[in-house]
Amino acid sequence: MLLALPDILTPDDLRLARSLLASAPWEDGRSSAGPQARTVKNNEQLPHDCDAARQITSRVLDGLNRSPLFLSAALPLRVFTPRINRYGGSSNHYGNHVDNAVRLKPVPGGQTEYVRTDVSCTIFLNDPDEYDGGELTVSDTYGTRGVKLRAGQAVIYPGTSLHEVTPVTRGERLACFLWVQSMVRSDEQRRLLFDLDMNLLKLRQQHGETAETTALTGVYHNLLRQWADT
Repeated sequence: MLLALPDILTPDDLRLARSLLASAPWEDGRSSAGPQARTVKNNEQLPHDCDAARQITSRVLDGLNRSPLFLSAALPLRVFTPRINRYGGSSNHYGNHVDNAVRLKPVPGGQTEYVRTDVSCTIFLNDPDEYDGGELTVSDTYGTRGVKLRAGQAVIYPGTSLHEVTPVTRGERLACFLWVQSMVRSDEQRRLLFDLDMNLLKLRQQHGETAETTALTGVYHNLLRQWADT
């Protein structure tokens, strides 16, 4: 399931991010890529522990936690520490690749934990009229779809998808990316739960709480109970 998420970052969040990124310590993005991805990755990233990255990723995580759509669609169990990247100039694209199935995430106390990359997420930090190219393209059994959203919006899609960022030919593309280990590993099952949740919401808006919505809510939670791994 590919889904756009509106207004993950507020205007204040975006102003802070742009101010911090103006003097950020960018480094070669290939430092965090796996062996296959490293051959097609050509962008820049912030060190995950620099001040700019810490402040921006804190705002991103707060925004995702406020988003009912994100919580319903991703059903997050663990979230890999968000990273910030930049495309432009001679470091301007990321060719077709599939993300590593498992990432190693630093956690407090100098420890690490594994995060399975069930769901990929990109949060856009600048508007599409600021750059040419830089489209996120995601391929699945239904074909290839392109995504280029306004600043503050996000997109989630299955981590199993073949995807790329097309070359930026003018300006620069700024974004935050992360992965989610979902309580429900299967994309098909997550999609069924999301569709059920969204239609229950519409039924309640139209008819209020009824015996039928109560029963269907039970179906939702019993499916989640059957499929979830916590």
